[in-house]
Amino acid sequence: MARNEADAAPQRPLIRVLHGPNLNLLGSREPEVYGTATLAEIENLVHNRAELVGLTCEFLQSNHEGDLVEAVQGAGREAHGIIINGGALTHYSMALTDALSAVTVPVVEVHLTNIYARDAWRRESVISPVVTACLCGFGQMGYVFAVDAMAGFLAQQAGESAQGQGVA
Repeated sequence: MARNEADAAPQRPLIRVLHGPNLNLLGSREPEVYGTATLAEIENLVHNRAELVGLTCEFLQSNHEGDLVEAVQGAGREAHGIIINGGALTHYSMALTDALSAVTVPVVEVHLTNIYARDAWRRESVISPVVTACLCGFGQMGYVFAVDAMAGFLAQQAGESAQGQGVA
């Protein structure tokens, strides 16, 4: 029985990229703060970078906390990593924090702006203590850096897994 090309191609690691409340308004919402790139443009940038480093991305934007919690839980079962910009939920959602702390895949938190140089309430991220890494203040390039970081985390995991199996 002949195998088709899809069967022969190695599966690329899946990364779920999650965007929280109001990020659907990027490009028009306070462009002097968040930049002029739209969410679609950022997702295209992420997709292109992911392809370059051998990853596949799925995207979800929601203005609803429960949708993001369910997406995190699903990613913990179905994906190899999560990149998340929780928007305002970053600063107060214990439900999102609990969901992120329950997954065993690497998680990279991203913010377009430097949250530590903004309003006092934005300076605390309740999700930062449970994520693998946090990038803020790089604008849309923060997402590209997050993809690169995720590729590095996954390569490191693969190396550690191979060593644990006696493979050098």
